[in-house]
Amino acid sequence: MQLIGLTGGIAAGKTVVADRLAELGAVRIDADRLAREVVEPGTPAL
Repeated sequence: MQLIGLTGGIAAGKTVVADRLAELGAVRIDADRLAREVVEPGTPAL
């Protein structure tokens, strides 16, 4: 198994690369999405 992290500025193509890797069978963990879910109103984190 390999661990690949994608970083970069706004509009750098991170999502394009992540989408392509997912098409090839990679498991994607979207830290931005997880962070938004954690701080949603009504969640235990708040």
